[in-house]
Amino acid sequence: MRHGSIESFFLQGQAGRLEALLNLGVSNAQYACVICHPHPLYGSTMHNKVVFHAMKALNAFGFPVLRFNFRGVGKSEGKHDSGHGEADDVKTALDYMAERFSLPIIFAGFSFGAAIGLRAAVPHPQVKALIALGIPLSAEGRDYSYALLRESNKSKLLLSGGRDEFARAELLDQVAAEAAEPKRVVVISGADHFFTGHLEEMQTALNGWVREVLGY
Repeated sequence: MRHGSIESFFLQGQAGRLEALLNLGVSNAQYACVICHPHPLYGSTMHNKVVFHAMKALNAFGFPVLRFNFRGVGKSEGKHDSGHGEADDVKTALDYMAERFSLPIIFAGFSFGAAIGLRAAVPHPQVKALIALGIPLSAEGRDYSYALLRESNKSKLLLSGGRDEFARAELLDQVAAEAAEPKRVVVISGADHFFTGHLEEMQTALNGWVREVLGY
């Protein structure tokens, strides 16, 4: 494989084919990665800017990085399933990368992609690290907790903007406090939910965590 090249293909999901892009890594990569995009009903796809910048950050270490469109998005078959079927989509992607590369996996998700993706990534035996970008903690009049993080001993990064309208500081502090070690919370001052104007800072924080926690 040639670092920097991209493969476009379809994964076979439970609801049909899932459109995918794989940024290839180096031949001696130590991790493989899967990144999940935000809420499909608000126009988000695997080409979302936050997802793209996270891919660039991880691929810069030579890791192969898979992005895909949830069911019903782009050329992916099926229809939106309120997060239930989407968790199966994430498992399909994780299983594909586990089988293809036989490497420990770094899971990353942004917003809806983090909330839904964690359901599949936390119990997955080959996932070794969890990255939640802009994890939604308060939306549509509801507060969300992530009990599954309380039992997981996988390395965790919660990376949010200081002005994220879906992750008030007190809720983020509470989720972080309840999550099991090892964990890290990084808040980018002034950034909104989409890290508007702060994408490079997000990349830098992500790079720093990978270097420090994963030994790069």
